[in-house]
Amino acid sequence: MPEILTVRTRALEIAYEAHGSASATPVILLHGFPDDVRAYDGVAPPLASAGYRVLVPYLRGYGATRFLDPSEPRMAQQAAIGQDLLDFMDALGVRAAGLAGYDWGGRAACITALLAPERVLGLVTIGGYKVQDTVTAGPAGVA
Repeated sequence: MPEILTVRTRALEIAYEAHGSASATPVILLHGFPDDVRAYDGVAPPLASAGYRVLVPYLRGYGATRFLDPSEPRMAQQAAIGQDLLDFMDALGVRAAGLAGYDWGGRAACITALLAPERVLGLVTIGGYKVQDTVTAGPAGVA
């Protein structure tokens, strides 16, 4: 099992696991609800062996990731989890990375790609919801 590391952002102390060389091209793997970083146990080592720096953070509310301020809202709105990912990248000095995720993790990756496309080297999302237009949404909240 890899060591659990932490990094502080504006709102969170984000726990994560790292695989591979710190100087390699970063790939960030994002888990969904109700899973955690263990979802990538079969994926992270082969990616690291292929020469990537693999970062697997616990999303807000999971594992050892903690809110710094007790009054911070506990939500997983798309803007919040997208910003969490950008803040995570900033805290680690990751200028751009490949992103992969599913469910909430896929949504965080998609939001990040929309907000800061220059920071995304590639994007893979699997299943679940992605981005919703909550202002002008059509039937059943679908834009």
